[in-house]
Amino acid sequence: MKIGDRGQVTIPKSIREKYGFVPHMEVEFIPDKYGVLLRKKGPASSPIDGLYGILNKNADTDEYIEAIRGR
Repeated sequence: MKIGDRGQVTIPKSIREKYGFVPHMEVEFIPDKYGVLLRKKGPASSPIDGLYGILNKNADTDEYIEAIRGR
C-alpha cells in the first residue's frame, strides 16, 4: 500500500468492515511508540450516544403523546 500524492491512503474493505469505519466518519491519528494508531474520533461512537444530550430525561411519555395529538 502506498500513500498517494495528496497524502491519502485507502483502508482495505476487510478492515473497514471489521472495525466499523464508514464513509464520512471522522477519524484521528494518534502517535504511538510503535507508529501511528487510527481510531474513530469523538466520544459519541454510537448514534444513541449522540442523541443523549437532546433528550428530556424528565419528560412524561403520556403527556408528550397527548400534547402532540392536540388533546
